[in-house]
Amino acid sequence: MNRTGSLVLTGAKIWEGRETGFVDRDLVIVDGEVMAGSVTGQTPETLDVSGSWIIPGLSDAHFHAYGLSMDGFENERGPLSYAALNGAKRLSGALARGFTTVRDVAGGDIGLSRAVDSGVIDAPRYLFTGPALSQTGGHGDPRSEHIDICFGHGHMCEVVDGVDNLRLAVRSRLRTGAHAIKVMTSGGVFSLTDPVRIPQYSAEELRAVSDEANRRGTYVTAHSYSVESVMHSIENGITCIEHGNLIDSATAAQMHRRGVSLVPTLATYDAMSRRGPELGLNPVSLAKNEEVLSKGMEAAQMALAAGVRVGFGTDLMGDMEDEQLAGVRLQVEALGAETALHSMTMGNAGIFGSSQLGHLGAGAWGDAVVLTGDPLEEPEALWEMDARRMIVQGGCVVGSGAGESGSVGVPR
Repeated sequence: MNRTGSLVLTGAKIWEGRETGFVDRDLVIVDGEVMAGSVTGQTPETLDVSGSWIIPGLSDAHFHAYGLSMDGFENERGPLSYAALNGAKRLSGALARGFTTVRDVAGGDIGLSRAVDSGVIDAPRYLFTGPALSQTGGHGDPRSEHIDICFGHGHMCEVVDGVDNLRLAVRSRLRTGAHAIKVMTSGGVFSLTDPVRIPQYSAEELRAVSDEANRRGTYVTAHSYSVESVMHSIENGITCIEHGNLIDSATAAQMHRRGVSLVPTLATYDAMSRRGPELGLNPVSLAKNEEVLSKGMEAAQMALAAGVRVGFGTDLMGDMEDEQLAGVRLQVEALGAETALHSMTMGNAGIFGSSQLGHLGAGAWGDAVVLTGDPLEEPEALWEMDARRMIVQGGCVVGSGAGESGSVGVPR
């Protein structure tokens, strides 16, 4: 939602990035944007939040509004109206946790985006790719081996083969408001017939997708796990990798050399390992998850050591959406509190290509989370829903940590 409130928060320490850390100053937001200095000619509401630490609104670069089930077919085949209503609830829940921006990589559409922008639903700032592109039998193809039915597309994935068809698919997404393009370039945990490590799509097909996106001034992000699939992706124009659990240090070095970012999704593997059986996750998927579970943190650490821009994502499906803040804890465990905070703010903003996200300097969107503890000294302040935790979006207080009801009050 494009909120344009005005608000002054006084008495707190403000996060100004890794180089500066926290500083004592007021946070002044006018008409939805952060202002330098004091307010002149206006009398916005002023809140004394002394003893607090204020960070930029968090972002989740791997969100699935339409991921309402642990069953791939269920996500794809049901009425879009039902998926959208569930998506609205999932988005509202994310905002209540302090995520003021999400990027939906495999799903979303201009209708849901318009509902967010026009205030029909309370939600984070919403970036979407539309259905992810998958080859036949790829990660986005939900059919198991014995299923003999046609599947072309659903709400989260579309099966598209061939250079010309892929060019048309990319152009269609960009025509209807997609922020970026998502493509599946390796097998995955959720799908049933594709080995995790084997690259997907031909070089010619990936180059066509990248070419179309680049000419429109945007980028392609790829679901990719292994050394083989990541190298296949980045050699053919992909500039962001989702997951990347099975990379090695040499691959991380190549990612850095080519300016490719990494979005780890640690929350989903941990949650699937603990809760997958009770939620009905397919045994094939459970076995695949064990292969990548222990490698996610190591991959993020290798990427960071190589100088790769590391973002933050969660990739939570079905009832596991409530694990979003557990993903914050896991990112802190992997990278340390300061680097994890950077990844959830400026790291993701760099991936999105936004100069107004991820910081609290002049010109930034007025999105912030007011914490009751110093997250560098008490990292749990980042993921614990303290009753005094406050969430601000566009200069409007939209919630507190008192609970996650899925409904946040918005003073206008």
